[in-house]
Amino acid sequence: MFRVIFVMDIFNRSVVLAKGGDREKYRPVSDSSTVCNSSDPVDIVELLRPREVYIADLNVLQGKGPRETNAGVIREVSLKADTMLDFGISSPQDVDKALPIAGTAVIGTETGTLSAIKDAAYRNSGRISVSIDIKHGKVLKNDPELPESPFEIVKLLNELPLKDLIFLDLDRVGTASGFDPEFLQKLVECSRHSVLLAGGVKDMEDLFTLDKLGIKGALVATAVHSGLVPPAVLSLGIKSDNKK
Repeated sequence: MFRVIFVMDIFNRSVVLAKGGDREKYRPVSDSSTVCNSSDPVDIVELLRPREVYIADLNVLQGKGPRETNAGVIREVSLKADTMLDFGISSPQDVDKALPIAGTAVIGTETGTLSAIKDAAYRNSGRISVSIDIKHGKVLKNDPELPESPFEIVKLLNELPLKDLIFLDLDRVGTASGFDPEFLQKLVECSRHSVLLAGGVKDMEDLFTLDKLGIKGALVATAVHSGLVPPAVLSLGIKSDNKK
């Protein structure tokens, strides 16, 4: 089954819609969505009934409030859908705060260190996902131990008991601008983990293409709110044609 994971960027307990990774310009999702007229995370999940949700806590990621700001609403969402949480994890202590309110903790290269990733993976086998964050064609990272090349990062992570890897292209988030098939295929070939794509998905045809490339799932928001990916796909997933 090809996984279609619904993304919610939460700021001050409301869902906002991403555009090109410029977090300062995110607007309430209800301003433009064709499928929901609320920006309340719980209301949206109850309406769209996704099987899996990826939450980015923008208050924490932007340094605009404590982790407690959105913790309550994130916990409510996690009771209704399998939830992956990215809230700027940089240490094992952050992981310990994430897992009680979400099923999976996401550690992004933008904030996490290699040592924190290793520690979290071994202490919480199968509950950690790593996001390789890209902007302007370069890996976002603050740890010199992490290589500049996304392929080298993938190889470093191959031995760890991770749930999956996310390739997050921030420049393409919310743009429906597509993706680089050749690059993604190479990424899949050098990874022992399932690879998920975040950023650039426009419609159902893109999802079918990703499946054929060996990508195991896609993180989507704009494609759903634009109406080009039916909400039903969020709960049903897509039967995979990939036989690899």
